[in-house]
Amino acid sequence: MDDDDRPRRRLVEGDFGAASLLASESLERYSLDECDARIALLEAEIERVRAHRNKSSAHRLAADALFRPRSS
Repeated sequence: MDDDDRPRRRLVEGDFGAASLLASESLERYSLDECDARIALLEAEIERVRAHRNKSSAHRLAADALFRPRSS
């Protein structure tokens, strides 16, 4: 990806810090092996975030069920 093609880091609502930095980093200096290692690391992080999201979703559903008004 050329420098002009990379997303620019902006401090706005929805900015995810490290993820924004990763998206704006030049990949030109990485070898194929380093790219493979980076992909594996990012895939592991994606799975970690998905697991957290699923746990949060289950927690929210349980809370909604607990505090749902009883039907008459």
